[in-house]
Amino acid sequence: MRTPINIQFTRFSAFYSPLIGTAAGGFLEAEGLEANFSMSAPGKSAIAALIDGSAHVVQSAPSQGLGALERGETPPALHFAQINERDGFFLAGRRPDPDFAWSKLAGGKVLVDHADQPLAMFKYACLKQGLDYDSIEAVDSGSSAEMDAAFRSGEGDYVHQQGPAPQQLEMDGVGHVVASVGEAIPPCAFSSLAATREWLASDMARAFMRAYRSTRAWINEAPAAEIAAAEADHFPDVNQDVLTETIGFYQKLGCWSPHVEITKQAFEVTLDVFRNVGRTTERDAYAEVVALPPSD
Repeated sequence: MRTPINIQFTRFSAFYSPLIGTAAGGFLEAEGLEANFSMSAPGKSAIAALIDGSAHVVQSAPSQGLGALERGETPPALHFAQINERDGFFLAGRRPDPDFAWSKLAGGKVLVDHADQPLAMFKYACLKQGLDYDSIEAVDSGSSAEMDAAFRSGEGDYVHQQGPAPQQLEMDGVGHVVASVGEAIPPCAFSSLAATREWLASDMARAFMRAYRSTRAWINEAPAAEIAAAEADHFPDVNQDVLTETIGFYQKLGCWSPHVEITKQAFEVTLDVFRNVGRTTERDAYAEVVALPPSD
């Protein structure tokens, strides 16, 4: 009989295939674990599920811990493994543009994801690409689903989304992917796995980590079509070719690099991203936010 492990997502997309794949690829089952996936409630951090004990592991981001440090608090959870070492958002426009440059956004109406980290990363991409963020009309259309609906209804010149949403727009003839934010900025500590200090010392944590390491190898070595087929049941509203294309792009981009550790170098880039939007902390953020993965 397998032991249930409760895993909560803040967002659910193909971008998080390394975590989805622990179940879809059978790796948790091989370790005697059975995944119970859930989504955090709108406006509520998945970290709350760790605090109240309803989740063992959550999909989060190392930047989540910065807020606690800025308030002079100790973060209640530690980020112990990376999911993505690149930004996974895209820009889609109304028409194909093989010669797209970020300067073309100036004066345009862009539906920008205004969640904390996506917005900070988008502003950093503008900086890196020599674009004044204030030169665009950045529109907050709400949740990911609301942004998608707004763009489909004709609002905006461009939309800023995680895959596979913009790829699905393209399949549906509504938009065209013109840029990857992950290509516009350096590798960074973008999204992560987080858990409490107590759970990280448990046998379950070690079993989960064995499964996760196996998943990381598979997610990098298997053909995108194989991964998409394994995950298809998790994306019933996404065209299979779209899912395959998105996963293949993330593989090539290097989102899922083979090492699972959150490196100091990647974390420092994330700090640069948040310093750019006025977020700083005087404490040793890496040591207080990041932990090594559990090991046997």
